[in-house]
Amino acid sequence: MKLNKKIKIVLIIIPIVLLFGFAYSKKDIYFEIAQNIELFGKIYKDVTFHYVEPIDPSDFMKAAIQGMLSSLDPYTIYMDNSKKNELDLITFGKYGGIGITVGVRGEKIIITEILDGYSAQRQGLRVGDILFEVSGTMLNSGNLDNLSRLVKGEPGTQLELKVLRNDDKDTMDFKLIREEIKVKNIAYAGFYPDNSNNVYIKLTTFSRTAGDELRKALKELRDKKEIKSVILDLRNNPGGLLEVAVDVCEKFIEPNKLIVTTKGRDNNEAKYFSKSAPMARDARLVVLVNEGSASASEIVAGAIQDHDRGVIVGTNSFGKGLVQTITNLTQDASLKITTARYYTPSGRCIQKMDYSLIKNNKKDTSKFYTDNHRSVSAAGGVKPDSTVSFEPEGNITKLLLAEGFIFNFSNHFFSKNSDQSYYSFKNDFIFSEFENFLGQQKFDYHSDAEKQIESLIKEVKGKDLSNEITPDLQKLKTQLQKLSKKETRIFKSEIIDEIRAELVLRYLGQDERIKDQLKYDKQFKVALNIINNNNLYNKFLRAN
Repeated sequence: MKLNKKIKIVLIIIPIVLLFGFAYSKKDIYFEIAQNIELFGKIYKDVTFHYVEPIDPSDFMKAAIQGMLSSLDPYTIYMDNSKKNELDLITFGKYGGIGITVGVRGEKIIITEILDGYSAQRQGLRVGDILFEVSGTMLNSGNLDNLSRLVKGEPGTQLELKVLRNDDKDTMDFKLIREEIKVKNIAYAGFYPDNSNNVYIKLTTFSRTAGDELRKALKELRDKKEIKSVILDLRNNPGGLLEVAVDVCEKFIEPNKLIVTTKGRDNNEAKYFSKSAPMARDARLVVLVNEGSASASEIVAGAIQDHDRGVIVGTNSFGKGLVQTITNLTQDASLKITTARYYTPSGRCIQKMDYSLIKNNKKDTSKFYTDNHRSVSAAGGVKPDSTVSFEPEGNITKLLLAEGFIFNFSNHFFSKNSDQSYYSFKNDFIFSEFENFLGQQKFDYHSDAEKQIESLIKEVKGKDLSNEITPDLQKLKTQLQKLSKKETRIFKSEIIDEIRAELVLRYLGQDERIKDQLKYDKQFKVALNIINNNNLYNKFLRAN
């Protein structure tokens, strides 16, 4: 696949001219560059020829490039042919593969998602399968970086997978043909609740087709019935193309409104405005964000907030306010380099982290205001108008999730009951099975309070009054141990919610999983409450 000479991303696409100048005249900096290139060439040649062991010149040069770029920010990287699929995914929303997403659970590589309609689904791979061999290469958590290179490739080529299934009892072999995988930017779009006029849209990326997908989804939904409100979910959306972020904004914001400004070296500036008439002009709008909402997601959330077009709900976004440009170096290599910062319509730069040469000299204490003169802050991401955290309350629930017990139980449960209907399972039955599973796994939970008491007992041992204090501490420890054993039942409700989120994916697929999760989603519930209450909605958008 051939790309234009330069592709720009936010990960972003923008027209920008790189100018040398900074603290030098052009003549001075070109002279210094020439001197340093000559020095680098001598070192590279001498080490390659004279090092005690033979050196691969290509690998050595790549290591040198990576070392040089590592002194900058993490978004400035060298991309060789091995990252072609990554580049295709960023710019075009497609790659050559079989349609799976994987994750690491302990030492195991687990299939966590199967895309509809592709080779992996047609051949019968399942969520929860343990992937341990690809075309003769054994896999584990230590060589996960090899997985993308092994699984992705040219459409039409074949690969072989070995997986473990049914509590690791069955080894299964699969022969699959790679296909062109087109990643959907919209994971879900529909009226929710079903009998309402509220549209829920989950936008997961900003690849080339995201704006078209959104346009099509809104048109199809509008043809069914009137759209009175929209909840746009950008949580855990890592971003994508800048021009697509502008396109998405245009579905909600009036024409000729500033969406984003980029500023590069020597104050080189570009402004992006909405052009098209919005499709959801009169619909109330809430945008959901969290710490996983980055880059293009923050451009959209920032523009919506600054123009008072909708209410932002959730937690602070990631805080990536840097623009990258991708330039082709050769047919098989590209350079992605940070070339600018971007600013929301009110003038905010929401970049959180300082990196090397692009540090801000001082914290921005300027005041920024929306169109309605509401005060908004710069740096550290987009701050929601209504902050709502959404994570399990119980430490035991967090531990069960983090250590994969809920995920592994869901695989176990599905393998035993795959011939039954998801809706036939009562919560009490699921929870009873889960407790039995934890017993088989010898799961032993100790609360933070229990650990602190144990530490305190050790600290007072041998000290004055320890004989008087220790019995009381031991008594308290015993009580806490009893409480720890009841912890799963104390947080039974949220544990079942997490288990059902995994089970519905295995039984009914991704769409139903998303709808099912909304029943327990605190941030979504707040968004729905705001959007259904006209006075509350307008109150958020008025100046304080």
